[in-house]
Amino acid sequence: MSTAVERTSALDFSLPAELEAHEPPEARGLSRDGVRLLVGRRARGEVSTHAFTDLPGLLNPGDVLVVNTSATLPAAVPVDDRRGLAVHLSTPLADGTWLVETRGDGGLTPRAEPAATRYRLPGGATVELRRPFGPGRLWVAAIDPGRARTVLEYLHRHGRPIRYPYVDRAWPLSCYQTVFARHPGSAEMPSAARPFTDRLVTDLATAGVLVVPVRLHTGVASFEADEPPYPERFVVPDTTARVVNEARAAGHRAIAVGTTSVRALESAVTEDGAVVATAGWTDLVITPERPVRAVDGLLTGFHEPRASHLRMLTAVVGTELIARCYAEAISSRLLWHEFGDTNLLLP
Repeated sequence: MSTAVERTSALDFSLPAELEAHEPPEARGLSRDGVRLLVGRRARGEVSTHAFTDLPGLLNPGDVLVVNTSATLPAAVPVDDRRGLAVHLSTPLADGTWLVETRGDGGLTPRAEPAATRYRLPGGATVELRRPFGPGRLWVAAIDPGRARTVLEYLHRHGRPIRYPYVDRAWPLSCYQTVFARHPGSAEMPSAARPFTDRLVTDLATAGVLVVPVRLHTGVASFEADEPPYPERFVVPDTTARVVNEARAAGHRAIAVGTTSVRALESAVTEDGAVVATAGWTDLVITPERPVRAVDGLLTGFHEPRASHLRMLTAVVGTELIARCYAEAISSRLLWHEFGDTNLLLP
């Protein structure tokens, strides 16, 4: 199959199917940190390919990596008596309801269901679709966890990790956790941090790179074309705000690991670029029209054509560099999605 890239903009290109990562790198005979790292430097106009383990040497002493400590939930649950139908639990709401998505083909493809539909789930649980949530794929739903005390307990008994058609078999929840995972709450893995290992974090510390936490519980992916992210819960601790502010004041860089970390940090920033300790919900969408104020660079995976995340990337380093990075990624046969390769974008 041809790997030629057909691109009308940095946000609209053709992704060859063979560049979709179908399995974790461990299943391909690699370590977690054995993936590749494409580096784009805006000031120099350079794009180069490295091993992910080269990361400590690609950063400067005093740089700060901002990582997401949210842990992934087994958020997909099959529906009883409806072959192939599954419910993906995205986000709990303040009134006790949840945002959910219904999917057919064993949970692999979006599927429309009528309002007021009530389904039985394994373990005596039920889900009732009450009303659509905006124009997208989500529903506001009431969930009775049956014999479990809470919905989270129910998911750990009966759920499985959310996966999409490009992943051709089920993998255990451990494959969807990062080394930084501490607080369960994400419907899907904050996957930019997946290649990190304990040893690599030690190497970063030895190189003088600081690592600080934020928390953002991700909902279901919005990789389908032109869909915006949904509101999500986040926390930026006081220590993280202080370290980022002090580092940037000293001329060092704050580099977010993943679009989730960008969204959390930028939801806690003042107009003059100071980060303040904040907790709550964010519906912030980073675009070139609302550029970043506290983030200087970004470590991320490769995103689907026309995905909303690509507009965030252009807000960080500009459209030209993103176009060059994605053309090079396709030419060099780097891999996409949560089990794929990575992209470091620097100012």
